[in-house]
Amino acid sequence: MPAEAAKAAEAVAAHYAVAISPEMAALINPDDPGDPIALQFIPDPRELFTLTEESPDPLHDAAFSPVPGIVHRYADRVLLKALHACPVYCRFCFRRAVVGPGGESLDAEALARAIAYIASQPSIFEVVLTGGDPFMLSARRVRDLTERLSAIPHVQVLRWHTRVPVVSPSRVSDAFAQALGSEKAVFVAVHANHPREFTQAAGEALKRLRAAGVGLVSQSVLLKGVNDDVETLDALMRAFLRHQVKPYYLHQGDLAPGTSHLRTTIDEGRALITALRARISGLAMPAYVLDDGGVLSKQPL
Repeated sequence: MPAEAAKAAEAVAAHYAVAISPEMAALINPDDPGDPIALQFIPDPRELFTLTEESPDPLHDAAFSPVPGIVHRYADRVLLKALHACPVYCRFCFRRAVVGPGGESLDAEALARAIAYIASQPSIFEVVLTGGDPFMLSARRVRDLTERLSAIPHVQVLRWHTRVPVVSPSRVSDAFAQALGSEKAVFVAVHANHPREFTQAAGEALKRLRAAGVGLVSQSVLLKGVNDDVETLDALMRAFLRHQVKPYYLHQGDLAPGTSHLRTTIDEGRALITALRARISGLAMPAYVLDDGGVLSKQPL
């Protein structure tokens, strides 16, 4: 990395966590200043500029957190944030103010309180495991968490949100995939934003998840310079489908601090979705949504 770029990265790292996996680093074209993989993971000095409308908690998670590690915004589902570590730190992350080394993680007592809260709320049908990245847990801890949540009668769906199968696929071993198994419905929401992220190793990790009986859906963020053209979105959604991952959500960029250089406008997003719909089947179409912390549901755009 050139000295000037390294200095800028250090300045950003003083405010936000920085990490890139070897698998993603290997995909970066050093001769392309606008490389779509680099834009997602390499610190940019523009991250130090915060707009007035941006917030360290753009989805207002804190307002819906009855106990540490729980976000209960929707009546029938709850977020469980077991840890705040990730294999990579996305430059557009809406939790960028809290994830990273030294960030809040749940110890055994706090995790027990979080699970007790879920057990005390009969309306909770679905538990969404997020973080950080819950696939950073060991297979043993994943199995333990799966068993404890599966034992709650009213919980019928476990949904894990993760970048790991794409950015650090070797973590998804056969043992890890099997640890996700439950008599309840289990889904993994796989986060990818560019078709180049689907390496051979990523495909093998997704295959191991499918072999374990896990349902796969996608989530992506619409990002300026990364996937804000119809050809890239087309290729991305087809890549998901080729790996038997059902396209699920395409998120409008959240108002996280220092992310304006990666955010498109909603009008631009709508135009892209219209163009995409003319090119691909309904099976390949994601829902383009805005997750606004002031509204108690995702807004279809």
